[in-house]
Amino acid sequence: MNDSTEVPLGVRLLQRMLDEAFAAGRPEVVDEVMAPDVIEHQFGFASTGPEAHERVQRAGREVHDMAPDIRFTIEDWAQSGDITWVRATGRGTNTGPFFGAPSGRPFEISVIDVVRVRDGLITEHWGIPDRFALLAQAGVLDRLKA
Repeated sequence: MNDSTEVPLGVRLLQRMLDEAFAAGRPEVVDEVMAPDVIEHQFGFASTGPEAHERVQRAGREVHDMAPDIRFTIEDWAQSGDITWVRATGRGTNTGPFFGAPSGRPFEISVIDVVRVRDGLITEHWGIPDRFALLAQAGVLDRLKA
């Protein structure tokens, strides 16, 4: 983690999103940490406002369903003005549906999140989860080779 003793609001908001919306499967947290007019830039989820909220909520449910034991650790962060960058690690076991039947395999992926925070809420988000590593470790790529 960054050497600073004061953890920025952007880091705290992202930790809530990861811990509560994704790991715990509580999609309503999205509405508590994202501004009503949020701009979502992540590939596959790009949208604004209510549509962005719904897409991120759906992603949280899907991640939780795919790996109910998933846990996220924020490894490092940086901040400049109203922008916060976070590097996190997600660890879990694929025990729920994920492009087919669950494999039961453990996985560990990196996630990079960048947020703009204004008035105590996330107003913009860019997310870069290592989806390829997840597909490989969960056995999805093995099924494609067969």
